[in-house]
Amino acid sequence: MTVTSEATTVWKGSLFEGEGVVSFASSGIGSFPVNWKARSEGSNSVTTPEELIAAAHASCFSMAFSNALAANGTPPASIEATASVTFKPGTGITGSHLNVNADVPGISPEDFDRLAAEAKAGCPVSQALAGIEITLEATLA
Repeated sequence: MTVTSEATTVWKGSLFEGEGVVSFASSGIGSFPVNWKARSEGSNSVTTPEELIAAAHASCFSMAFSNALAANGTPPASIEATASVTFKPGTGITGSHLNVNADVPGISPEDFDRLAAEAKAGCPVSQALAGIEITLEATLA
């Protein structure tokens, strides 16, 4: 089965003075403000396209890693993954760094590192981000 996910942004005004609201149409989980200032300077109250990509990357990697660990016969007790997506005005998105801490009973450090690297490469969001550098820091709890 093919699944299509949708989000809609309504934008008002110019790039630098305007603002928008992004809404998740597929899940209906909410609406979030977006603007250039948050994207170029950072914000604690307004999201950015890069934060949304980071959410997608962290969740996709967690799913792929969980699946790889289970297929290895060492299902995880927990995985905490953070994706940090970097944006440089005038250049664009320059990278995504995955920082992972996982509790995986019975796995060797070598298998853990190998499966984390495979999940990074095989995650569909990583594949969609193939034009940027993706780095990985994985820690076995």
